[in-house]
Amino acid sequence: MALNNTYDARLVQQETAVGAGLQILLLALLGTAIGMGPAGWLTGLAFAIATWAVLSRALHRSRLRSFGPANRVTLGRATLVGVVTALVADSFESSPPVTLFVGLTAVALILDGVDGKVARRTGTSTPLGARFDMEVDAFLILVLSVYVAMALGPWVLLIGVMRYAFVAAARALPWLNAPLPPSTARKTVAALQGVLLLLAASNLLPYAGTFAVVATALALLVWSFGRDILWLWRTSRSQKVAVAEMLELVARPEPVAS
Repeated sequence: MALNNTYDARLVQQETAVGAGLQILLLALLGTAIGMGPAGWLTGLAFAIATWAVLSRALHRSRLRSFGPANRVTLGRATLVGVVTALVADSFESSPPVTLFVGLTAVALILDGVDGKVARRTGTSTPLGARFDMEVDAFLILVLSVYVAMALGPWVLLIGVMRYAFVAAARALPWLNAPLPPSTARKTVAALQGVLLLLAASNLLPYAGTFAVVATALALLVWSFGRDILWLWRTSRSQKVAVAEMLELVARPEPVAS
């Protein structure tokens, strides 16, 4: 039985290695075709290696016996995100082909709605898969915000770093780690970030229109995070009050019978 578990674990690790290999191959094909510079090549390779290393470690710790079809979709999306990241890094030296950039990003965004459905239909939903999906989403938003910020200014980076700032704040404020109730509004706002940033990056709108689109995205994100933080704070405060009342009740002396 132990031999089977070890064999399955090796297969899972091999899938992550294959994913990294495919990402490097795609990077090589597209990079050669468009004449990508050193910054793009190094960034793309770094992304592929980092994704493989982090995902392999997470899989080892979670002890999954099968990588699963949904994770394969997310890994494919991560491959596209890696190439998009390389294109953004290369854009500091030369402008990437807009059609290629928009096409790859659009496919990555579309696949975001596929992996969750695959996980539910195949019964392969796992905490690791959900986290993997979320991290790929967050990184793509960060990369898009960097690209759009080159045209509109550093304030656009707030969209990309907001989720990471929340995670950092949660280390100092444990009450931010409490689970949030399901919210359609939260999911909608999160999905809109990529769509609106991609629209801004596509150069289809005049400057004023692009500014308005990105400002709307930022406003929606601030509202969503603000609403969740307020809910977490109120919930934490209510729990503290309830605990204090319970302790006071326990510590209250029993009435002496006459």
